Amino acid sequence: MDSQSQNTSLQRLQNVEKEIVRVLELAGGVMDEMANPTGPRKELINSHCLEFMQLIKDIQVTLRDEIKSACEYRPFEKCDYGSRITNEICCKKLDYVISQLDGMKQTIDEYHSAV
Repeated sequence: MDSQSQNTSLQRLQNVEKEIVRVLELAGGVMDEMANPTGPRKELINSHCLEFMQLIKDIQVTLRDEIKSACEYRPFEKCDYGSRITNEICCKKLDYVISQLDGMKQTIDEYHSAV
C-alpha cells in the first residue's frame, strides 16, 4: 500500500467517522422530536430516517471496501527487516571490536607510562 493509497484510505475513514457523527446527530434529533410535547413532526422524522438509512448504507459500503483493501495489503513484500537486523548486528560487532581495541590501547599506554 503506497503512501497515496494510505492517504486516500485515511481520508475515506475520516469521512466515515464524520458520517457516524452525523448518524448519531440524526438519531438524537429523532429522539428529541419524539419527546416534543406538541408531538413529533412526521416530515422531519421521515427526512431524518431516510438520511439515517442512507448514511448507514454508505458507511457499510465504505468500511467493507476498506477492510477488503486492507486484507489485500501485503506488508512484507518489500520488507527490509532482514537487512536492517543484519546491519544492526554488524554495528554491534563493530562496537565490540572498538571497545576491545580501546582496551588494548589503554593497556599499551599504561605499559609505556610504567616504563
